[in-house]
Amino acid sequence: MSLTFYLDKGASLDPGAPCLTLDGTSLTYGEVVGLSHAVARALRRSGVRPGDKVGVLSANEPTAFSCVFGIARAGAVWCPINPRNAAAETAELLDLFDCAALIFQPAFDELVAEIAPGLPQLTTLVRLGEGGGPPSSHAFGPWLEAARDDPSAEAAPPDDVVALVGTGGTTGRPKGVVLTDRNLETMSAITLMSYPFDGRPVYLALAPLTHAAGVLCFPIMARGGEVVIMAKPDVGRFLELVARHRVTHTFLPPTLIYMVLGHEALDATDLSSLQCFWYGAAPMSVARLTEALTRIGPMAQLFGQSEAPMMISTMSPAEHLRPDGTVDTARLSSAGRPSPLVTVAILDQQGLPVPRGDRGEICVRGSLVMAGYYRNPEATAEVSVHGWHHTGDIGYLDDDGYLFIVDRAKDMVITGGFNVYSAEVEQALMVHDAVRDCAVVGLPDEKWGERVTAVVQPQPGAEIDVDELAAFVKERIGSVKAPKQIEIWPDLPRSTVGKVLKKEIRVTLNDRGSVMPQGGRIT
Repeated sequence: MSLTFYLDKGASLDPGAPCLTLDGTSLTYGEVVGLSHAVARALRRSGVRPGDKVGVLSANEPTAFSCVFGIARAGAVWCPINPRNAAAETAELLDLFDCAALIFQPAFDELVAEIAPGLPQLTTLVRLGEGGGPPSSHAFGPWLEAARDDPSAEAAPPDDVVALVGTGGTTGRPKGVVLTDRNLETMSAITLMSYPFDGRPVYLALAPLTHAAGVLCFPIMARGGEVVIMAKPDVGRFLELVARHRVTHTFLPPTLIYMVLGHEALDATDLSSLQCFWYGAAPMSVARLTEALTRIGPMAQLFGQSEAPMMISTMSPAEHLRPDGTVDTARLSSAGRPSPLVTVAILDQQGLPVPRGDRGEICVRGSLVMAGYYRNPEATAEVSVHGWHHTGDIGYLDDDGYLFIVDRAKDMVITGGFNVYSAEVEQALMVHDAVRDCAVVGLPDEKWGERVTAVVQPQPGAEIDVDELAAFVKERIGSVKAPKQIEIWPDLPRSTVGKVLKKEIRVTLNDRGSVMPQGGRIT
């Protein structure tokens, strides 16, 4: 099923309904369908064939996202490029994906002019503007017009591959995740069966459309919903748009939700239209989630990764509450239950299931799982050993079937012979009122092998006494897991999608000579 199915299904319900809206101006479903056909014709006229890769480099913007459906109609493969990437990262992805064409916003003229000469396979450059731009680039309007009379028959990509998504490369060279139409069809089906959808949805996209916010548009469109797009993050504007457009669904990572909770306009904003406020992409503090359920409303969790998009497990708004309507705080630290179309197992290092409640690696099977890594059979084989997709996350299943993620395997700290899961320490830190965000890593230590080290970002205007904070955490999780070292930083290093970069934290602390000798104290 092509990506065009979602758009065409929405158009069949009402071609005149708003599809993509930015700053109060909407493209209707009929207009987006027409634009997608025009883009497909122009791509084919430019020599793009079924199976070719086409990158889209743009901030959140309706025309750019409409081009995704034009790429699909041409039988080509959509390659979303994060607009926050540096030039070298963008060039690396375009080269890795063998992109034959790139559609880009004028804001990226200099970047494209810099990298295009080093990418000989990139033969078609399309600028979403009129005139100017890098050498050999096509202005969007004339490029479409030149193909107006070309045949418009749709094509299908070989092997049903519809997208290539970069893994990010925070731990080395990025890999290209090969996603098929079946992967995204499964994701959309899980979304529609696992969360509330009452009437025609209105979805507010603040997070990058190149990532989770983008693929969540597909099930919204299948119901004829409106996608309200924010070009750049602005929490105050986000709240204003929820109220103005009577938004029913939205998605934010925890970092931005914390900013929403800290915004002065939150409690005065009418959020009564919300049916489902998705959170995911990183662990969320139980304390902040409890606050969000009270002050924002119907929160809904999703857990996935690029290799198994979005919906490995789900937790609907109703599952956050007990039957009497009170918050089920014990359940909030879970990632929900494995999704209906996904099989989840907790495996040991030999690939054998562990007893219920024991910890092991979270592994997945089903049509949600990617086809593999693009032109990287070694990495594909490594992540697929024992016939399961290995997520790299450590977790367990409780007696009720809820999935609990305790850490990334690579983030576990081994201190004094004990395994300490950084996520558990972070949850304890986040209970403290003065802590806005935090990250826990292991650093070399002469006595303990590794010492539990916390880097803490305070709430605006708050001052943190590290000794008091250490005692606060120790009281909750014990002395073995409590940080031996606490650093106060004004902000934490984050990826282009808002994830905390623990690798950078480790490098910074080690480069600073932060190896504490035996008998050292909390600093």
